[in-house]
Amino acid sequence: MSRRLVNLTLDTLEDLPRRCRRCVFWELDPVAAERANEAGDPALEKEAWVSATLLEWGSCGKLVYVDGMPAGYVMFAPPAYAPRSSAFPTSPVSPDAVLLMTAHVVEAFSGGGLGRMLVQGVARDLTKRGVKAIEAFGDAQPNETSHCVAPADFFLSVGFKTVRPHARFPRLRLELRTALSWKSDVEYALEKLLGSMSPEGLFRPAVRSLSRSSDSVGVGA
Repeated sequence: MSRRLVNLTLDTLEDLPRRCRRCVFWELDPVAAERANEAGDPALEKEAWVSATLLEWGSCGKLVYVDGMPAGYVMFAPPAYAPRSSAFPTSPVSPDAVLLMTAHVVEAFSGGGLGRMLVQGVARDLTKRGVKAIEAFGDAQPNETSHCVAPADFFLSVGFKTVRPHARFPRLRLELRTALSWKSDVEYALEKLLGSMSPEGLFRPAVRSLSRSSDSVGVGA
């Protein structure tokens, strides 16, 4: 079984789950997102956002492939690039942190450590860029309609700590020095599965996210 982590680009964007590919929950403010959905082509807005963010800021997502199949992804950016973040009751994101907007692992590949692999990939990337921490808004009460906000339990399971509690949308934080010091079960499993292939090599360019897909859902207090 081979696992490959890659950066999100305009080419790999097409490998996001269809619902996520057309979702602009994070990329636009609530009013603009509603207009884009009413216009019927939010995928174009998504592509424009990815293009602009790549040009202005750099890598803003990772996908993971298992045996060549898209298995998960994460998206991240400074909060200024994610207008929806200001609508959360536990905002704002700390000034020294990048926002992990959403994460999703395809159900068929869940439980295999891909979520942690994705987060570690983001941590390695951002550390090289001088970022100190990642923050995220988690959903403490996930349901069938909350596709755009990853479960709070997921973030807690991969090392995040709650920095601002909330009954529904706590804000969580991961110090990057903590993320990079993990002796993770994922690396051990990869070593066993892939023999001589170094886990370090695997954490370079290929990922796909965890959490849930993306749909247009609102954020309440």
